[in-house]
Amino acid sequence: MSSLPSVAPAIQVTSPGGVENMQLVDLPVPEYGPDDVLIRIHAAGVNRADAVQRMGQYPPPPGESDILGLEVAGTIAAVGSNVSGYSVGDEVCALLAGGGYATYCRVDARQLLPIPKGYSMIQAAALPAFFMTVWTNWFDLGRLQEGETFLIHGGSSGIGTSAIMLAAHRGAKVFATAGTTDKCKACEDLGATRAINYREEDFVEVIKTETGGEGVDVVLDMVGGDYIQRDLGMMKPGGRHVSIAFLAGPMANISVVDIMLKRLTVTGSTLRARPVEFKQSVAQSVLENVWPALEAGAFEPIIDSTFPLAEAAKAHERIESSVHIGKIILTVD
Repeated sequence: MSSLPSVAPAIQVTSPGGVENMQLVDLPVPEYGPDDVLIRIHAAGVNRADAVQRMGQYPPPPGESDILGLEVAGTIAAVGSNVSGYSVGDEVCALLAGGGYATYCRVDARQLLPIPKGYSMIQAAALPAFFMTVWTNWFDLGRLQEGETFLIHGGSSGIGTSAIMLAAHRGAKVFATAGTTDKCKACEDLGATRAINYREEDFVEVIKTETGGEGVDVVLDMVGGDYIQRDLGMMKPGGRHVSIAFLAGPMANISVVDIMLKRLTVTGSTLRARPVEFKQSVAQSVLENVWPALEAGAFEPIIDSTFPLAEAAKAHERIESSVHIGKIILTVD
């Protein structure tokens, strides 16, 4: 479209490393193909994966933007020739494989979601990555059912708060771990039956006590390392363990005996590099199963803080400090 600028502000990582290597510069507005839309971004979610990419440890999939940012909310600025059902001016949010810390981004139209009724751009930018991650890992891989027990590590994180709210809403009994009294209280306020301060308590012993020795059906683990064996040791027969990150390291010594005797499923996934068709399927499931609850006010995303795009470095400092509760958002003028 002729009204589009040729360049627009975006965050560029000048070299792998610290936050001082993030600079706001004018970069070319992305080209879009026949199956894509171009989004004028108004808000972008900040994820810990962005910080890992900034440090040079999580490159984008081939062919995707090397600009940080995995989820945005905004208005459609241009539509590819093969795209139907969307028009310029529509308000949408989207999961990206990269490109969110910018004024414009390109995305395959199959990864779009409408903004829930009554939601602001800031709220909407907190939705795609978290709820699509939660859905595909807990409800698809983890097969979490109403009445089952669920443990989420990192309960006060953006993913953690989303998982607590959605699992509790769907009738699971939720336990969570967090690192401070305030964070534990936040988890319980969101629907966790019991939040465990891992700095002061042994979560394995607490879970055993709280469940009468039975343990939990599903664990979502973002820690890795020695947490995995501790999880396996307190899971119910037939339990499902899902890994999506490894903040304590990617290597773990685990007992195959626990897996065999209790018939455990140990799995995990990433979403960023999956095919567009898979992301489309997840987006449709989220639209059908999560969006109605959001629009009905059953729960809403927890926004920790917002920063203008030019202060993306401050947003990274906050997420890396782990003091946040909920989602950090960048706003784009």
